This record gives sequence, C-alpha cells and structure tokens, in this order.
Amino acid sequence: MGSGVTSSGWVMVRDVVHDVVAEVAPEELPLVAALARFDDATVVRRLGRTGGRREPLGFGLGEVVAMAAPVVWLVLDEAGRRMADAAVDAAATRSRAVLRRVLRRPSAPVALPVALTPKQLAEIRRRVVETALTRGLGERRAEAIADAVVARLVLPEPEPEPEPEPEPEPDDGAPEPRTPERG
Repeated sequence: MGSGVTSSGWVMVRDVVHDVVAEVAPEELPLVAALARFDDATVVRRLGRTGGRREPLGFGLGEVVAMAAPVVWLVLDEAGRRMADAAVDAAATRSRAVLRRVLRRPSAPVALPVALTPKQLAEIRRRVVETALTRGLGERRAEAIADAVVARLVLPEPEPEPEPEPEPEPDDGAPEPRTPERG
C-alpha cells in the first residue's frame, strides 16, 4: 500500500494495518483488501460485532475472532481516534460527526501521528496484546503482532528499491558474436 502519511504528519490506520498484516499474517491480506472498500467506521463496526448476523464478506465472526487483522485494526483505530480527539476541540468533532450523518458522507479515514511518544507506543502495544488474547490468539502470537505494530509505527516505511539500470550495450562497431542454435 502507499505510505499513507498525510501532509500534517499522520499515517493512515488502514496502511499500518496492511503493512503489519503483510508481515505477521499474509494469509489475512484478502480480508484487509475486502475491508478496504469500506470507510474506517464501517470496518470497526463490522470487526467489533459480537452478534451472529450473516456477514457479506462470506464468513462469520467465529472465523474473524482469532485473526490478527481485526486486532490490529480495532486497536489502532481506537488509538487514532483518541489522539485525534485530543488534538481537536471535542465540540467541533461532534458537530462534524452530526453533519456527516445528516449529509450521509463517510467518515474521514482514521490516522495516527507519525511521531508517537514511548508512552503512547507502550499503550498501543499493551492494547494489541490484551485484545489479541481476548480474541483467542495465543500469548506468543499476541506478542509478535504487538511487536510488529510498534515496529511499523516507529520505523519509517521502507522506500521501494529502485529498479536496476540495464547495463549499456557495448558499441564498439563490431557485430555481436553468434551462438549456434540448437533445435
């Protein structure tokens, strides 16, 4: 996925989710891709459900409970919303939410600041482990997911490696040597 870093220095939650899932549970990338078509509020609502409704994604909550993607998405969404609320006046946030509902516009994507404090990182790590254990993942798996989340939030996204330049053809005027063809 793209870097997802906004001009104001925030990284999109869905991009962090994609990167972490690609590292710790690549088999769950189809779930992340399916959820990417929804706005973040809808994704969180669907992943946070405990009811038994039939899901349009083709699987029920039982299959989602012990997966890494829902854990990462739910915890980062919660952290991003909490940090955004702290950065913006709560009254303005509520009035925008009401206006969005009236106009039926999707909510803005949730983002996290690029520069998190050690205390914020520790809290996110703790919440990932706690949520993963609650959703049926083992302790080692929960710790691995939490470590991957923190690593992704701390380390800048790696730049794609540049394409190697093709070696220039020798142009000394001599014809190319021919090799016998086998056939």
